[in-house]
Amino acid sequence: MQVKLIAHTVVPDKVVAAAARLCYSDTGAMELMDGMTDEKAQSFVEMLASFGHQSPIEHASFTFAIEGVSRSLLAQITRHRLASFSVQSQRYVKLTHFEYITPPEIAAVPEALTLFDETMQRCVDAYRDLTEILEKRHYEAFLAEGCSEKEAARKAEKKAIEDARFVLPNASETKMVMTMNARELLHFFRLRCCSRAQWEIRALAKAMVAEVYPVSPGLFAKAGPSCVSGPCPEGKMSCGRAAEVRAEYEALKQNAGSADA
Repeated sequence: MQVKLIAHTVVPDKVVAAAARLCYSDTGAMELMDGMTDEKAQSFVEMLASFGHQSPIEHASFTFAIEGVSRSLLAQITRHRLASFSVQSQRYVKLTHFEYITPPEIAAVPEALTLFDETMQRCVDAYRDLTEILEKRHYEAFLAEGCSEKEAARKAEKKAIEDARFVLPNASETKMVMTMNARELLHFFRLRCCSRAQWEIRALAKAMVAEVYPVSPGLFAKAGPSCVSGPCPEGKMSCGRAAEVRAEYEALKQNAGSADA
């Protein structure tokens, strides 16, 4: 898995602080920003968080490049609808080098891993065989319609992989660019950093926390699962490790901040 913050609102803490202060000031946002230090901005957004005043933090957005994740994760992450996604297409990108994600629980059992790897190979073999069969059929049809050989080959390949991709498994690796505003990110972290979240999306969320905290320590001071900023909401389903999790995310942020310095 590779996660990289590739773009974000410039001085996000200042933007959010200025937006919030504007609501109660006769001064314009630009003047408010000009007169604000980084320390004051961070302190202000932390105060906003303590009040539960969340709408101003929607003005800060963050864009991530994400690679080495499964199509199974894609199905989960796109449920977060207040986000923008651009995903590598299996319809337009022909599979030439098959990569797949192996769950740790499968990797830990040799017999299961062997079965899993063999199944992945059968899937990709079927994909390639289906692509070849369908390409030949579509190529002849496009030639009959009057396409040149080059054009017929191009169109036949695209049409073939549209249907051949149906045999590819959830484990197939994919790549995406995702953008969320800070409010949605914090919501995402509360849900997906939790120990009850599925292992892959939990690992992604934790890596994203490490990416955003150095650029906006005020906004993401309490980023992480719900127990980082308050009581665990899981009731009887709680992992019972709230203190340990808080310490884990405190260390994560300290290390992320040190690495960025």
